[in-house]
Amino acid sequence: MDVWAPRAALALTLVVALVIGLVWLFQRRLIYLPDRTPVPDPPLPGARTVELTTADGLRLAAWFVPAAEPRRGVSVLVAGGNAGNRAHRAPLARALAARGLSVLLMDYRGYGGNPGTPTEAGLALDVRAARDYLARSGEPIVYFGESLGAAVVTELAVEHPPAGLLLRSPFTDLAAAGQVNYPFLPVGLLLWDRFPVAERLAEVRVPTTVVYGTADTTVPPEQSRAVAQAAGGPVRTVEIPGAGHNDPVFLTGEELIDAVVKLAER
Repeated sequence: MDVWAPRAALALTLVVALVIGLVWLFQRRLIYLPDRTPVPDPPLPGARTVELTTADGLRLAAWFVPAAEPRRGVSVLVAGGNAGNRAHRAPLARALAARGLSVLLMDYRGYGGNPGTPTEAGLALDVRAARDYLARSGEPIVYFGESLGAAVVTELAVEHPPAGLLLRSPFTDLAAAGQVNYPFLPVGLLLWDRFPVAERLAEVRVPTTVVYGTADTTVPPEQSRAVAQAAGGPVRTVEIPGAGHNDPVFLTGEELIDAVVKLAER
């Protein structure tokens, strides 16, 4: 027994080291879960596919959805979460456009048939290309960030403050969110991409609304509440009882759409 114990401990240590090494090496495949399928033209009235050019030379496809009458004269930049592509968010764009808001549904590099590989730095370039596209119209812009996208638009808001900022199911930072989903791993020590939402939101002074569900097991509601508490400007929270992370209420629910409209009206 005494002879085998050190060997067993060594074997276990090697297995743990191997697992951690593989997670470290392939971590972005766990963080970014794109639907890479090329997306057809938008199935929305008057909508069109547009091209965004990033500072590092990538050409990314996105959907622009014009506002229905009466127009509010405000555009919404929608940055999605870590999975899917813009086609999955068409109901959100339809609901916002029906309330008089123009919408740009962007896809990051590597998503929806777009070239490139997603990283934190890359997504920052992508969302700037989306913001530049909308800025040409001269309309005020509301940033809408879903989960990981909340981190993307918060970082953008520090450099380019919008008219309003809506964060849907935001985490405090990626390490905190990762620890919830991978409690057996030292996530904070392994990550290359950090996405410090709460830290950056403290620098943002624009009106901000944080929307989250009480039954979210991917990003626990206490993390979204902590993000709201960190806001450097006026902040409002919208808590949706019983809603999980990817429930339909976060695409077409009245509470969510009303929250965006209220920001646009400020």
